[in-house]
Amino acid sequence: MGTRAGGRRTGPKCIAIVGPFASGKTTLLEAILARTGAIPRQSPVSSGNTVSDHSPEARAHAMSVEATFATTDFMGEQLTFVDCPGSIEFAFEAEPVLAACDLAVVVAEADEKKIPALQLIMRKLDDLAIPRVLFLNKVDKAIAGVRETLKMLQPASSVPLLLRQIPVRKDGVVIGSIDLALERAYIYREYAESEVAEIPGDDKARELEARFSMLETLADHDDHLMEQLLEEIEPPKDAIFDDLSADLRAGAVTPVLIGTAEKGNGVLRLLKAIRHDAPDVEATRKRLGAPDGQTVVQVMKTIHTAHGGKLSVSRVLSGQLADAAELYLSSGDTAKVSGIYRMLGKDQSKLTSAKAGDTVALGKLDNVKTGQTLGSAKGGIRPLVALEPPQPVFAFALRPKERKDEVKMSAAIQRLAEEDPSLSLRHNQDSAETVLSGHGEMHLRVVRERLEGKNQIPIEGHAPAVPYRETIRKSAQQRGRHKKQSGGHGQFGDVVIEIKPMPRGTGFQFSDTITGGVVPKTYIQSVETGIRDYLKTGPLGFPVVDVAVNLSDGSYHAVDSSDMAFQMAAKLAMKEGMAACSPVLLEPVMKVEIVTPSDATSKIIALIPQRRGQILGYDARPDWPGWDVVEATMPQAEIGDLIIELRSATAGVASYKAAFDHMAELTGRLADEAMNANGKAA
Repeated sequence: MGTRAGGRRTGPKCIAIVGPFASGKTTLLEAILARTGAIPRQSPVSSGNTVSDHSPEARAHAMSVEATFATTDFMGEQLTFVDCPGSIEFAFEAEPVLAACDLAVVVAEADEKKIPALQLIMRKLDDLAIPRVLFLNKVDKAIAGVRETLKMLQPASSVPLLLRQIPVRKDGVVIGSIDLALERAYIYREYAESEVAEIPGDDKARELEARFSMLETLADHDDHLMEQLLEEIEPPKDAIFDDLSADLRAGAVTPVLIGTAEKGNGVLRLLKAIRHDAPDVEATRKRLGAPDGQTVVQVMKTIHTAHGGKLSVSRVLSGQLADAAELYLSSGDTAKVSGIYRMLGKDQSKLTSAKAGDTVALGKLDNVKTGQTLGSAKGGIRPLVALEPPQPVFAFALRPKERKDEVKMSAAIQRLAEEDPSLSLRHNQDSAETVLSGHGEMHLRVVRERLEGKNQIPIEGHAPAVPYRETIRKSAQQRGRHKKQSGGHGQFGDVVIEIKPMPRGTGFQFSDTITGGVVPKTYIQSVETGIRDYLKTGPLGFPVVDVAVNLSDGSYHAVDSSDMAFQMAAKLAMKEGMAACSPVLLEPVMKVEIVTPSDATSKIIALIPQRRGQILGYDARPDWPGWDVVEATMPQAEIGDLIIELRSATAGVASYKAAFDHMAELTGRLADEAMNANGKAA
């Protein structure tokens, strides 16, 4: 079970499969599992029978919507592959997964439109310091040469893309590959191991040129190899393999292998590269800074199964783990393992124990969340992974169609949020709405489908209410008198108030200039309470802001006056006085920062005014070649579905952040529509 690099023995490995949407990740995993004997045959994604994408939502939309784990064995080594979603809407699924992986296989194709999406993935791997190989998929359909394709893809990678194979063509059709390190040709056989062959004579010169280019790149990190090249000495193959392995593990290069996953072509060479060159759990443990001398477990994903309860898919970074073992969180809380399982998509097989390097599902760790780190030593250990979900960009308000399902819905959403920490749920006090936020329209559509399908809770959803406010343009003075006689003690309260507009953002100010005790101090607080209560819903139907109210005069009755009577008098005065103050609607305006590929910047700038936005400026995105940042202000009412248009204009990769900036007056048709929607008309 050794590797070429020194012949050292390695433990189980964990490999993430990442790449842009529809690049062939799920197909590649299916091909790997078929080639290693984990499944009897490779099924096409269109069949709906793949190990990955097994959920009804994934199959309904023909896309990965969650990370899927599958463990297999290859040449005596245990490999766990994690198929990660390619859509930016589900990208956060990969973050807790990648942190604990030894290597990433980046699946890409010769499609210039997908370069920005590829760049997003490569940057994430850079941030997490994850070594990676690139599998150039669908080479049978590529029109450009493989080296031209690499030149096109290189801007997406911060390190050199190092070509390890070139295609063999016959009559313009790719029939195999040449391994530049082994100097050996492989003729493809569909769904079977390639046939080893001599390098065709017509390809020999091309192979020598590509091989020398590979060696030149390796020589940038190996002085001895550089000397050999300069002296035209053929370096030993073992030394070349050692350099390939060392540079991959150091993140100095990204080796590129080619194939067609749909036909199982190139899969065996990829597996051998993973087996020989990928770092193991020891390197990952060091990268994460995990402590020695105890069992350390990193939680990569949470799954709630229909019958088996909660599963925490985890990587054992060090030590041994037995069923019923007790682990500790950094908080000091304990978690007892109740079942250890090997994963193959939705299927699990029970194990009695797990060792360092294993990726397993642990049963019923009820108080454990995705991204947490567990240890066997009392007191726990510090978290090794910091999960920071990006700001949500899409939201809807939801409620169950049947009121009796409210508690059930709340519990179901809590479970979904455990499975997907990027979901955000809040209760809007103003609108009495439950608002679910996520990272795109499809992201939340899948959540809704899971509520209605998996959890059997029919849902009603709509766009969240915009938090409109109202204020006044003029001042007014108004008396309010509440007088009621109904036998025994009556009710009497009499106030005179002055209502004035205040600068935007001031809020509400209350004062009194009462003299001579015409309104006793006991009741001044009651007046303020009544005014504040009225301000919750002004004449236009929305909360009132930026007003000052002064209590200047009034009268009281020694017997009939009361706290409630003065509250009522204050409300009457406000209701009559506000109508004379020229009330006006205010809408929230947000400061928006949009990140976009530079070739789509003009489209983004054009759509901002269409949403009543004002462009503040745009510039190159720092340290992101080929990307721009556009800054603008935009009414919150226009931002609700902004992400759909941004993604449409940028092949699915643009995103934005928004923060409240100011309130602005809203008049005319839009104001009428807002008030009518709220059940009020001006």
